[in-house]
Amino acid sequence: MKPLPALELVARLEDAKWLDPVAKKVRKVVKRTIRPQWARDILHGVPIGHPVHPLAVQVPLGSWISAAVLDALPGNDRAAMVLVGVGTASAVPSAVAGFMDWSQLHSQQQRVGLVHAAANITAVSLYGASLVARANGQQGAGKVLAYTGLGVVSFGGFLGGHLSYRQAAGVNHSEDIPHRFPSGWQALAPLEDLPQGKLHKRVVAGLPLLVFREAQTVNVLSDVCSHLSGPLHEGKLKGANNNDDGDPCVVCPWHGSTFSLRSGEVQAGPATARQPRFETRVTGGLVEVNLPGAD
Repeated sequence: MKPLPALELVARLEDAKWLDPVAKKVRKVVKRTIRPQWARDILHGVPIGHPVHPLAVQVPLGSWISAAVLDALPGNDRAAMVLVGVGTASAVPSAVAGFMDWSQLHSQQQRVGLVHAAANITAVSLYGASLVARANGQQGAGKVLAYTGLGVVSFGGFLGGHLSYRQAAGVNHSEDIPHRFPSGWQALAPLEDLPQGKLHKRVVAGLPLLVFREAQTVNVLSDVCSHLSGPLHEGKLKGANNNDDGDPCVVCPWHGSTFSLRSGEVQAGPATARQPRFETRVTGGLVEVNLPGAD
């Protein structure tokens, strides 16, 4: 079965460079509005390990779809109005989280995301107008506006699916590492060849690894940032010092995601998934690595 012709139209949005000036202005507004890193991390979904936005949209979508069912049945005007109101109100925090994620995407993803956001804002406006009409006793007009809004938000959802499943926005870009790296211990490099206190890249079994040596201890993570595949070895070293109290971190050069070099845990978003961490050992001066769970 061939893909729907509409898919080609959506794919063209990825190369719609005329959207870039608008995206740049919106991106500046988002970054100026939400400044604290802790707030950004919550909106990205760092505490729960995956983006908040796909979870948050379930409330407005569920409310609006339920309202559409009730609108099709007699005697449910009040209940439908309540659901439309719940959906409209809950769309706001969902949109804030979505814009936060969107501000840290690649240009092609941002172009599609901008149209996705425009469709959803239009849908929220239609549902808001539906609420006003219902409150004024215009039930028929309220239902028409709500059904139109449902159609528009469905189109927005289709674009959201394109972003997630075709453009891989919001997914873990390091998830495939355990499935590509061979099981068991693999040779990395002689210990004396690894620079101390610096970010260093090595390739093992065709996969790039980030190496950070602390005296006789060697920390190894996947070099591919889980956010959008940024090369971590080109990033900045943060928090490293000469005592055991500091937890050295690497800051991704693309979007600023920060990971602990000792554990791979996310210290700051937009990344929400930890970096794959390799076990290390030194045998006869040779550093070897092993990835738990590799198959």
